[in-house]
Amino acid sequence: MQMSLKTLLGDSWYELLKDEFEKEYMLNLSKRITSERKTKTIYPSKEDVFNAYKLTPYEKVRVVIVGQDPYFNPGEAHGLSFSVKDGLKIPPSLRIIFKAIEQTIYDGLKLDQSPDLSRWATQGVFLLNRVLTVERGKPLSHKGKGWELFTAQTINLLNRSDNKICYLLMGKEAQTVKDYINTDKHIVFSVEHPAASAYAGREWNHENVFKAINLYHKIDW
Repeated sequence: MQMSLKTLLGDSWYELLKDEFEKEYMLNLSKRITSERKTKTIYPSKEDVFNAYKLTPYEKVRVVIVGQDPYFNPGEAHGLSFSVKDGLKIPPSLRIIFKAIEQTIYDGLKLDQSPDLSRWATQGVFLLNRVLTVERGKPLSHKGKGWELFTAQTINLLNRSDNKICYLLMGKEAQTVKDYINTDKHIVFSVEHPAASAYAGREWNHENVFKAINLYHKIDW
């Protein structure tokens, strides 16, 4: 049985975004992805595409971590930026993020961290990818197809939130959303992408960002 849009998004996000799905760009995007799923492998599954919304209702959003697009290897993507399902190998960027958290939040204590970040999402950390789907083995294959308009509208809606939201924008792609954020009301932390440090063979310059976020919202990272 096909899940309803309300079930996929959760009640609060559904009420805010339901009209968006009737717009031409979203109808075309939905049609395109439905067609591609018939002949190609698309991640994440239909049931998981909007997990960030479902796990973090609008009124609960306190922190937003913006990613690029879903992981493109089998079994990894499940609708939360930087997160993979429990039991899988921790991706390089997430491993670097965990190390920074251990250093700055837990005084260097080595933690046995699950790569499934649902535990962050349920605390109000909205793990939003800029693009919500991808073709297997082809990073950024759905870039420029319409998802950017949808996620921009998501941020526009968050501008109205009564919460003072902390945005964590890691890397140039994530930082493109800054133009949509009401910076008079919300807080933006911009740092380099953890993968950039890995490619350069040096420590990630995270600027103690997780500790800084916790000054506004206490998250059990």
